[in-house]
Amino acid sequence: MNLLQARHRLNGRSAETMERYVLECEKLTPHEYFAPPDDVDLARAVSTVNGATVTWRSPIQTKFPRNNIARAEFFPSAPPRTAPTVIMLHALMSAANIGYRRWATRFNELGWNACFVHLPYHYSRVPSGYWNGELAITADLVRNAEGLRQGVMEVRQLIAALRKHGCSQFGILGTSYGAWIGALLASVESDLRFLALMAPIVNVEHAIWRNPATAMMRRELRRAKIAPELVARHFHLSSPSHTEPWCDPARILFVLGEFDLVAPPVDIEAIHQKWRGSELLRVPQGHFGYRMMRDTVARLKERGL
Repeated sequence: MNLLQARHRLNGRSAETMERYVLECEKLTPHEYFAPPDDVDLARAVSTVNGATVTWRSPIQTKFPRNNIARAEFFPSAPPRTAPTVIMLHALMSAANIGYRRWATRFNELGWNACFVHLPYHYSRVPSGYWNGELAITADLVRNAEGLRQGVMEVRQLIAALRKHGCSQFGILGTSYGAWIGALLASVESDLRFLALMAPIVNVEHAIWRNPATAMMRRELRRAKIAPELVARHFHLSSPSHTEPWCDPARILFVLGEFDLVAPPVDIEAIHQKWRGSELLRVPQGHFGYRMMRDTVARLKERGL
């Protein structure tokens, strides 16, 4: 992460750009910030989907054309129209979707449709010349925030389109960066059957200023004179630990790695306490691994999904 961060330098206008962005956003509520427009083309595409990939124009347009096309892969069960749907949100710089495809098959066996979403700057959305996910988290905090916003809005568009065609129940299975987006989604979506958030980034202050994986980011921010106080003015929109869930907290399962340095257990324990009624599952590992996914799905099955 730090090696890739070294490729992304800020400029003399970065502090001014950040100040302007924060000023525009600090008066917004999460419901206003993450409000998605209706997408007629997406609704039409979803109506004909059958084990296919669906693409649509992202509600957030960036300077990278490839990132502006949202994409989701569908793995339907039978009958797909009335079955609940689990939406899988992958980790930062996720290497391959093979594992998610296998878990999609497991959910199909349980009677669930599965949907694997390509999050901003990942998979089909990687601009030429960059690594998978490289642009999602850099010292450009405005781009980071807009990427998160883009991810939340696109998932909301997808849920709305599926609802129009008969799907009424949804679960969120998020990992790390995807779980961060899932936690933000919890602040604006009220009708979700479950949210399983594995090693989520919930404390953005720690993620920026104390995380060992963001040392180069901190150096750039300090060089550009972007102060922690300025960044904190956006936390009510970007940091889950500074928000409240809109859905029933009892539907939320937080999963922490006991030796995690990226998403520290103390931060996930704190949001679990704040979001009173949520459940906490501990796994003896670091940031993320196959055991965490296995244990999470096993717990969801025990809960009746």
